Amino acid sequence: MKIVNLCGSDSCCPVVKITDEQVEIGEEDNTCVLKKDEWEVLKKKILDKEI
Repeated sequence: MKIVNLCGSDSCCPVVKITDEQVEIGEEDNTCVLKKDEWEVLKKKILDKEI
């Protein structure tokens, strides 16, 4: 599992947890779980500057 902290200047500190099966984004009780193929689509759209 790979964990990346996305702490900003605010008090929130969401994390991205990446496993072989899924990617979880968020903090505490506020999370979004993406399947690996959904994560790849999101990542591509970000890298292609579509979002």
